[in-house]
Amino acid sequence: MTTQARILTVTLNPALDLSTAADEVRPELKLRCDKPAADPGGGGINVSRAIGHMGGQSTAMVALGGATGTRIAEMLKADGLSVVRLTAPGETRQSLAVTDRSSGGQYRFVMPGPEWHKAHVADMTQAIAEAARAGGWVVVSGSNPPGVPAGFEQMLTVRLKDSGAKLLVDTSGEALRVLAGSSTPVDVLRMDSHEAEDLAGRPLPLRADSAAFASGLVRDGAARSVIVARGADGSVIAGADGAWHAAAARVRVVSAVGAGDSFVAGFVLAMARGWPAPEALALGAAAASAAVMTPATDLCQSADVERFYGERTISRL
Repeated sequence: MTTQARILTVTLNPALDLSTAADEVRPELKLRCDKPAADPGGGGINVSRAIGHMGGQSTAMVALGGATGTRIAEMLKADGLSVVRLTAPGETRQSLAVTDRSSGGQYRFVMPGPEWHKAHVADMTQAIAEAARAGGWVVVSGSNPPGVPAGFEQMLTVRLKDSGAKLLVDTSGEALRVLAGSSTPVDVLRMDSHEAEDLAGRPLPLRADSAAFASGLVRDGAARSVIVARGADGSVIAGADGAWHAAAARVRVVSAVGAGDSFVAGFVLAMARGWPAPEALALGAAAASAAVMTPATDLCQSADVERFYGERTISRL
């Protein structure tokens, strides 16, 4: 049996992901859709599901509320996930993905979720810190709910200091901007190329450009390692030991939903097993490539991940 450190994924703003298809998406018409598929969604949930697909173990800490929250809890239990349930301050949101068969395009509608207040944030931060006392990895992935401050991940970094747990953050928007300007480093900070270019204020067309930007964030103290996902060009990681690139497999893209979460799952699972960072980057890239081959929210499949990892290409930058 492969030795693995504990992994705790955190989902503050989960969603019931509904996915369907229509012949054509046009305004003002009633669009006749296929029967929707329903999946438990949210960054941390998807990371835990993908870790399970790859034969790893994790605990999913999820804030849930109302009838939708109860439905998600039942789905997670049916999936065999280990779940720690937090009480959200309102009804858990839903999201909708609709594929236009005429064009192949996908339209994704994402709701905001219930609003959190200071007391909710304090209780949730305490719960995460207590759950992480045994060390290992904590993954905060996905958007924060309304009311959670943009500096929440910094606060969590301070709270986790005595536990020995390492923190991987995959976020966006103002929360990412605050982290990028912070001098309280998280262990791993991940972003996509669009987010990196927005932070940098310039295009990053080459792998070396992404690596230089990521290295700058490491030097400035935002994170000990920074990952920039470059889509079909794979991913770049920069840390104290230099910068590396892992190529993505060449596959036909069916749906990009869950690719980032599958990447995080592969990367953190490898790190929890004690792999070197470049190999962890390659497993993440393999998982992301496997995920885009599957429809809607199916995430990565183990056989595809193993095949792509076996064909991995890792380059030092």
